[in-house]
Amino acid sequence: MAEKVYECMFIFNANAYAKNPGAAAKAVQDVTETVKGELLASRLWNEQKLAYPINGHRKGVYWLAYVKMESTEVTKFNRGCKLTDMMLRHLVVGIDSRLVETMVAAAKGEALPEVEEPVNEAPAAEAPAPEETAAATEG
Repeated sequence: MAEKVYECMFIFNANAYAKNPGAAAKAVQDVTETVKGELLASRLWNEQKLAYPINGHRKGVYWLAYVKMESTEVTKFNRGCKLTDMMLRHLVVGIDSRLVETMVAAAKGEALPEVEEPVNEAPAAEAPAPEETAAATEG
């Protein structure tokens, strides 16, 4: 099967995170290792009030990760996330292979790779000066 890179967003229990901040990174690493995946980037995204309570929690810690794994292992990855007590919610989305390098670099806080801008073949037609258009409409 083909390996693919997935963007994963987790919401952790804010109280558990406050007691042991390293546990969030370890939880993501452990779930990734259970599916024999590779963790490309993993970092704290934000800590904020939730839009609605989740299991009685009103505040959550958002964690962003990029994981490279076999596409057949996503179900096992989701199951591992659900079994992790510290995780309130998670979302796993496959990303386009053309965007992987840029998104992982941004998540790591590195400089983004240079992107070449497309070259226009034909120059754009020059617009007439405003004085010329005003004179043409008056005359």
